[in-house]
Amino acid sequence: MTRLAAGAIVLVDWRSDARPKEPNKLRPAIVVEDDGLFGDDYPNVIVVPLTEDTELAMPSLSIMIDPSAENGCSKRCHALAPSVTAVSLERVRLTGSRVTAGQLRQLRALIAEAIGIVAG
Repeated sequence: MTRLAAGAIVLVDWRSDARPKEPNKLRPAIVVEDDGLFGDDYPNVIVVPLTEDTELAMPSLSIMIDPSAENGCSKRCHALAPSVTAVSLERVRLTGSRVTAGQLRQLRALIAEAIGIVAG
């Protein structure tokens, strides 16, 4: 699989070996890594999961994604910046959907805040 574009919405399959309090199902996620950061042979991709569960979404560290034709979401969901993670490309399925450039910038700033980097 070639590198996925930043902002792409993908489906990640965490069902096979999820641990308690980790996603344990097929879950949508947003690719947040820089397009040029890794080579095509790098086996992982950096993503932020999406959820419909408002209880999991800390308002100050998540962004709301309202349904649109571009993102393919059927319901309002939340991108969980503190849950940023690298996953194997073998777990990822393309959807053809994506978030806006503004949403990607906002999400990256929240990731920086969540891990203690001053976004500037």
